[in-house]
Amino acid sequence: MCVFNALKYEFEMCICFTHCLLLIIAMHLFLHKPSHVLLTLLLLHVQCNGSNDSIVPAVIVFGDSVVDTGNNNNLKTIFKVNYPPYGQDFSGGQPTGRFSNGKVPSDFLVEELGVKDVLPPYLDPNLKNEDLLTGVNFASGGGGYDPLTSVLASVISLDEQIELFKEYKEKVKSVAGEEVLNTILSKGLFVVATGSNDVTNTYFNNPLRLYHYDFDSYTHLMVDSASSFLQNLYNLGARRIGVFGIPPIGCLPSQRTLKGGTLRECAEKNNELAALFNTKLSMEINYLNLNLPSARMVYIDGYYLPLDIIQNPTKYGFDVSTVGCCGTGTIEVAFLCKYTCSNVSEYVFWDSFHFTENAYKIIVHDFLSKNMNLMM
Repeated sequence: MCVFNALKYEFEMCICFTHCLLLIIAMHLFLHKPSHVLLTLLLLHVQCNGSNDSIVPAVIVFGDSVVDTGNNNNLKTIFKVNYPPYGQDFSGGQPTGRFSNGKVPSDFLVEELGVKDVLPPYLDPNLKNEDLLTGVNFASGGGGYDPLTSVLASVISLDEQIELFKEYKEKVKSVAGEEVLNTILSKGLFVVATGSNDVTNTYFNNPLRLYHYDFDSYTHLMVDSASSFLQNLYNLGARRIGVFGIPPIGCLPSQRTLKGGTLRECAEKNNELAALFNTKLSMEINYLNLNLPSARMVYIDGYYLPLDIIQNPTKYGFDVSTVGCCGTGTIEVAFLCKYTCSNVSEYVFWDSFHFTENAYKIIVHDFLSKNMNLMM
């Protein structure tokens, strides 16, 4: 039964004709000729990667700490986590700059699509030429859509991420030629995930924003920035672009502690601002799709599934969703994390701001199963 369930899962996630066809054959063999288990398992492990009909040759990611895989490691900023206990469950148990106990969404994207095991940061000094051809990560923890957010955090802004992407294009062209570059641009998956820091760090905690913008005008500023970024990305050749909305930021452990009162309830104002931005972002992406030829931009709901995981943790295999595994779980993040819980698999949150790798895996699987067909 466990083999059949695995086959069912793989079939739900198959993204190319060859893979889907082989999985149908595998399920038929398992149901009608159980003795052919070895052949069934061999068919199960056939991947799209490397086949002629591979639908995603590369994954390129932009954003903040939710998807950063180590670009901040050599920056002079407090927004980096290249030290324990971060990465305790990553391969080798070593910290890599990922803001979690293990893999982050960027890694699960390339893993589930069969592109490679993890997505390297573009600024990794050990990055190899062949890594460029299957995708890299430009995200920088602490950044956001609001230009002020990255300035306050001393991290790589979205404009700077675009400049790094331009540099990346030239490197790919030099290493593999223009045809390979064009394939990456036209068939690669581009993902953008940012905005949370704009809400928590820049708007509610900075008088330059809080006293000069109401919710409507600030979310307008954010969406204008997002739209400009997406149009820049499109003008540089990207076509298949997935954009994550902001999660229910008021339900993060840190926001419960700071703004949720003695009962540490969700900070509703934070969630209200996030939801308003998401609505406007979704509308803007629809507008861009209608006006940019061949664009395949998709708004990815990053709000309601995480909210359901937080409100109903046992439904997803978790027990604890109001505090993180790191420290007391109420406020600690980055260098404040000095010790961890003993049972991280039971936690939705790793620290007071970021999810555990198990929670991220659920979110990415949901995105791929619901949205990949929209970007074909």
